[in-house]
Amino acid sequence: MSGVPEAYKSLPAVDKLLASPAIRAAVQRHGRELMTWCIRQTLSEIRKKPPTEGIPSFDEVIHTAVAFADSFAGGHLSRVLNATGIVLHTNLGRSPFSRKMLEEAFKKLEGYNNLELDLSTGRRGSRNVHPRRLLTYITGAEEVLVVNNAAAAVMLILRTFAKNREVVISRGELIEIGGSFRIPEIMAASDCRMVEVGTTNKTRVSDYENAICKETALLFKAHTSNFMLKGFTEETSLQDVSALAKKFRLPVLYDLGSGMIRPSGIPLLTGEPTVKEALAAGADVVCFSGDKLFGGPQAGIIAGRKRYIDKLAREPMFRALRVCKTTLALLEQACLQHINPERLRLENPVFRAVTADREMLRQKAVSLFQRLQDHTIPCETVDSSGQIGGGSFPDTSIPGFGVMLTFGNSAKERMAYAADMFHLLLSRPLPVLGILRKGNLVFDMLTLGDEDLEKVADAIVQCHSLMQNSASEIHPMEQKKG
Repeated sequence: MSGVPEAYKSLPAVDKLLASPAIRAAVQRHGRELMTWCIRQTLSEIRKKPPTEGIPSFDEVIHTAVAFADSFAGGHLSRVLNATGIVLHTNLGRSPFSRKMLEEAFKKLEGYNNLELDLSTGRRGSRNVHPRRLLTYITGAEEVLVVNNAAAAVMLILRTFAKNREVVISRGELIEIGGSFRIPEIMAASDCRMVEVGTTNKTRVSDYENAICKETALLFKAHTSNFMLKGFTEETSLQDVSALAKKFRLPVLYDLGSGMIRPSGIPLLTGEPTVKEALAAGADVVCFSGDKLFGGPQAGIIAGRKRYIDKLAREPMFRALRVCKTTLALLEQACLQHINPERLRLENPVFRAVTADREMLRQKAVSLFQRLQDHTIPCETVDSSGQIGGGSFPDTSIPGFGVMLTFGNSAKERMAYAADMFHLLLSRPLPVLGILRKGNLVFDMLTLGDEDLEKVADAIVQCHSLMQNSASEIHPMEQKKG
């Protein structure tokens, strides 16, 4: 221990800490092995700091170790109250699940289930049969296949039908789908050669035709769901690409992305291409996300002609991309909602949000405002502009209302308060994510349920109190003068 600074030698030994009443109580919750590890991690972190910062007392070390163990044992994935107004928030898991959806899925997941058991024969079955019946019905496809996400669906299709061959795609559709994953990179990873045609703003059917050669394996169209081109533009329709493909006996892959099944009759969703329309237009294989406008779990759903889907199911890579029983149970519940459009609007949180009445949003904002006013927290109701999000409808906003905190006597004070409050709310056991923009902290009502308002209000009140108490301890004289 010759290299250990003298100050650190006063830190308590692990065995002594384990013998303390608070640690013994924590051992009952988490076990001796985890508590021993947490104590050692706590002591290690203390030793990383300069001794000049001060050595924690015996009780402080215990408190830190127990808090660390409680946090560690509580897991890292957390429910978050979404007050951003972004319905399909990628950072928050995209499609939110309703309680009813989870309860119905849990009935299938509790204990054992027939994931790969054919109940009619008692023999081994295929997990792909579970979503098949519902998905073929609601999409109108001959056959379907489900993998773990939409990027995986594209890769599986490209590797199966175009490995070491050419794939023709418009330059205007070389999209980035999020997280820096781009169509060109997915093509390269799928061992096929990308052939770009047309220009960024104009691609004609003749551009596709001029690029077709004996090395061409398929024609690829991608829905530009996360950006819009306006002005001097021209896009070759899926119908025209499909007609050209049939002339040369080539398959057409359409990456729809957003997962809209059929026209919804919802004004905000008008103009979005649908799976049924894509198949009717001649696409041989259509792939889309399960966790966007489909309103289900993360999944890549592949729908299309049976001969193509059957070949995908035989690919060895498919086994590496298949989904688990939890995904299938949740996907089944999302499919059941799509059978009945009215049920979809009532039960699916995504469709409830995009059909929300603006007056109802105003009333929710007033309710939160009044709760905060009761605790003398300065705030005001403001107009807001929500988004569908998740790479969908980039040019669409959802008018609504929010509540903005207005604490502080100057712009500088308000900005500092908003930033501190934003981060403090995220550190709570039930985090609250608001909108921190231009020095203001706003809570949008679009993505908060009625049952969430009290939780958000309580969180703001408690965090405000913590910040005020902290300020009093740091500047007692200033507080007295004020």
